[in-house]
Amino acid sequence: MATIDEVPPGGAPGVHEDGIENPRRRDYLSIAAVSFAGVGAGVIALPLIHQMSPSADVLAQSTTEIDLSAIEPGQAIKASFRKQPLFVRNLTPQEIAEADKVPVDTLRDPQTLAERTKEGKANWLVTLGVCTHLGCVPLGAGEGENKGPFGGYFCPCHGSAYDTAGRIRQGPAPLNLAVPEYSFTSDTTIVVG
Repeated sequence: MATIDEVPPGGAPGVHEDGIENPRRRDYLSIAAVSFAGVGAGVIALPLIHQMSPSADVLAQSTTEIDLSAIEPGQAIKASFRKQPLFVRNLTPQEIAEADKVPVDTLRDPQTLAERTKEGKANWLVTLGVCTHLGCVPLGAGEGENKGPFGGYFCPCHGSAYDTAGRIRQGPAPLNLAVPEYSFTSDTTIVVG
């Protein structure tokens, strides 16, 4: 049997008498060099990719946990979520009924109350407290604040008025107050973000 470097009788170098080609030493070295370079690139790239991940303090700020047990029906609180005001409102049955009887096709940004709340938790409305006109903070979440003509929120900057479902009803704001991603972790606790 011929070795890799020997030329078999009547044949080309690296080819056996039966016509099967033998790999050469250079082929093995090429494969090893490419493999070594690939592993090296991976070892260099992984720390660079890892350093782009958000740090633990940034991840901690990306969610906000809110205890709902102290919010009475008809009350709202102001909290903070990602350095923006957050309004959490416990709607009364009357406020829910008023929001539900508004014809959706008459709204500038048509949404039902059910689309803005979680199923089975229609009394809890969670919105960002940022007017969709120019970013002012509307009034209405604090005790004694002007809730506007629709009983929800009123933006003092340019007069946008929102109803109890946080939907724009009057003024220059083009959209309803934004509803962030949130979930109930218990009957009295939500996590926003």
